[in-house]
Order: sequence, then structure tokens, then C-alpha cells
Amino acid sequence: MDFKVLAVGDVVGNPGMDRIHHSLRYLKRQTGADFVIVNGENAAVVGMTPQQAEDILDAGADVITLGNHAFSKRELVTYMEDNSRILRPFNLAPQTPGRGWGIYDSWAGPVAVVNLQGRCNMDYTPDNPFLAIEKILSELDAKLVFVDFHAEATSEKLAMGYMLDGRISALWGTHTHVPTADAQVLPKGTGYVTDLGMTGPKHSVLGIRPDLSIAKFRGDLPERYRWAEGATKLEAVLFTVDAQTGLCKYAERVVLSD
Repeated sequence: MDFKVLAVGDVVGNPGMDRIHHSLRYLKRQTGADFVIVNGENAAVVGMTPQQAEDILDAGADVITLGNHAFSKRELVTYMEDNSRILRPFNLAPQTPGRGWGIYDSWAGPVAVVNLQGRCNMDYTPDNPFLAIEKILSELDAKLVFVDFHAEATSEKLAMGYMLDGRISALWGTHTHVPTADAQVLPKGTGYVTDLGMTGPKHSVLGIRPDLSIAKFRGDLPERYRWAEGATKLEAVLFTVDAQTGLCKYAERVVLSD
């Protein structure tokens, strides 16, 4: 039988939270998704609060992944320690709070979800994600394995996808907030997309008011980033996986937009 996983792109600000609240359960029904994974690391623009995590889970997410802003809201630290459904990148320093992967129950058996962070063009350098995932896979005993690779460079994401092809069910990229047109099944059976996109303001620069980004690139005096108002969108990819083999059969982009 088929097992469907809906991977939802980075939630940005209150507009993204509103879109998740109003649309996620509907989208889950419409796609027949059995399991939903949402990247929430920009729910507060930079970071995520415990209340936002609760709201995303209440809206229908099974797991929330994070990224390079995982600890920007320090109040999330204790919450993350107590909630196994919140993941931060596994390849951060070993003393970092929280967990980088988890095993979750489903009708198709154990579902493993892994959160990794890339190093190319990022703000700082965590441990090598290519070596880190090998360590995780050596400990896993699950056919259904899904990886959120929070990374900047398309080459780094593609390289990871091909390295893991046939060894995991699906891998998707997050972080750039710009959806890519390459949702596919790689030659050995792993679902892949370079970037999911984002959930939040439709007319924005990565979720932020365009005038604020324009001012930054012009070299004007810096201002605090604020999310854009108006129309919103939700960008995601639906992966259909063979529950017996754990390999992907289809990868298709799903978009809701005002």
C-alpha cells in the first residue's frame, strides 16, 4: 500500500501561521496525506516560540523541523527538550539541546524523520552533514525514512540526495524559501526536491516586506525585518511511498495560494 507524506515549506511569521491554521487540515484531507512534516524555523520570522509549535502541531503537523534559527527564541529550548515532535538539525554541536531525529508511529510502521543543516554559504559550520547522516542510518531500523536538509546551496542538496538515493524514502531542501521545479524520484527510488518553498506572504522577499529587503541591498540604514501583509501561500511537496519497500513512487508539488 501507499504511504503519503506531505512536506510543508518554511512557515514565515503570522501570515504563515494563519495559513497553516486555516489550510493544513484541509490540505491533508485533499491529498490523503498519512503524515505531515512542517518546517517551522521562521514562524517568528527568526526562530519559533513554544506557542507557535503547539499551534502548528494542533493544525495537523506530525513533526516540526527547524534549521539555522533553531535557538533564536530561547524559550523554545526547554519545550524542545520535552517534545519529541520538534527536531533541530542533528549535526549541530553535541551539547546542543534537543534532538535531530526521531521515530514516530504510523499505520505503515515506524517513520524516521531526520533534520540536517548544510554548511555551504551558511552562517556558521556545523558538523559535516554527509558524515552525520551515515551515523544515523547505521542506527536506524525503519523502512520509512524522511530527511529535511536545511541548506543554502543547491549543489549541496543535490549531492546529498544522490548519496542517499535508494537508502531513504525522500529528501527535501528547506531554507531558501524559493520553490524549485525539480520534484522527482531519483533513479534508485528516493523522492527528492531541492527546495519546498515557503508558507507565508505571497508578495514578499522570502516572507519579508519587499521595501525592507530593497533597503538592505541598497545599503540604507538597517531596519528590523517584518513580514509582508496581504495574500498568502502554502508550498509543499507530496511524496507517495511504497509502504513495503520504503521507496518513493511519486513526488508532486502542492500549492495553495490566495
